Amino acid sequence: MTLKSSNKGRGSLSQPNDRFSQLNRHAVDDGWFNEQEGSIKTTTRLEIAKTIIATNTSPDVPFEQSINAYRGCEHGCIYCFARPTHAYLGLSPGLDFETKLTAKTNAPELLRQQLQSKNYQCKPITLGANTDPYQPIERQHQLTRQLLQLFNEFNHPCSITTKSSLIERDIDLIAEMAGKGLVNVNLSFTTLDSELSRKLEPRATAPQRRLQTISTLSDTNIPVAVLLAPVIPVLTDPEMESILNAVKQAGALAANYILLRLPLEVTELFIEWLNHYYPDMADHVINQIKSTRAGKTNDARFTSRQQGQGSTAEMIAQRFKLSHQKLGLMSNLKPLNEQLFTPHPNQLNLF
Repeated sequence: MTLKSSNKGRGSLSQPNDRFSQLNRHAVDDGWFNEQEGSIKTTTRLEIAKTIIATNTSPDVPFEQSINAYRGCEHGCIYCFARPTHAYLGLSPGLDFETKLTAKTNAPELLRQQLQSKNYQCKPITLGANTDPYQPIERQHQLTRQLLQLFNEFNHPCSITTKSSLIERDIDLIAEMAGKGLVNVNLSFTTLDSELSRKLEPRATAPQRRLQTISTLSDTNIPVAVLLAPVIPVLTDPEMESILNAVKQAGALAANYILLRLPLEVTELFIEWLNHYYPDMADHVINQIKSTRAGKTNDARFTSRQQGQGSTAEMIAQRFKLSHQKLGLMSNLKPLNEQLFTPHPNQLNLF
């Protein structure tokens, strides 16, 4: 059972039980007038983490190390593959994921310790692999900025993936790192349609503002790539060429894409969202998604999870290939510089 909600400015319409819960949620009218109905506030729990660098061995993921300073994401993207991780906290992948957040307040301290460890080997670290490092609570906690300060201090390479214009706040640090070949930025796009974007990713930066961010970063010689993620069959895939054209004009150097998949609880949430906002096309969208995932809504196999399989997936892949070749968005990002890493930068000041 789910607890229905029509909360304005949120992606989820309900609170599905997490898959580990032995309790069920039921919507009950208790007769009390709720003055705050429709406006669930964001709350943030502070966490003292034990480790901060996560390692990855997946052959189809282009990084080996990542940091997620936040759990949950206020952007509220209904399609987010990270939603099921909230179940490990005993919380719902629905509204809880976008309203009950966690900030790992000791993330900078842990990063410094790990970078100074005698066994540490320098490899690029990705910020934003799971949840957005520039989601709204970053304005208050500034964990991402503190991490970037450390990367800059240690001359450690990193990659940033975000859909937020808040990244412009840190242009001073990112531009300095870019001058040393230590950073690149991936701006995520799903659609150029502002109305669709407000429904899909209600608290993320608007698409046109994101285009402006590409230009702002590019004008400061910060290398920017674009990630079309996710490409949703029927709903957003017709925009692929338009998005690639727009980001090229804005200054993006490269592009890639990921086809939508709906792991675990995300299937229920996304179908509910489709039936609410686009009931006339909901069945068609779901059927096309399944056609790219061997009849399912998710396929986690390394060989197909990023770009799917079947005729629909192949057609999307061919369209993307032709368009981004034509526009010159083919792997124009230089490899990040791993040679400048200094494990004990403060000691240099003694000489």
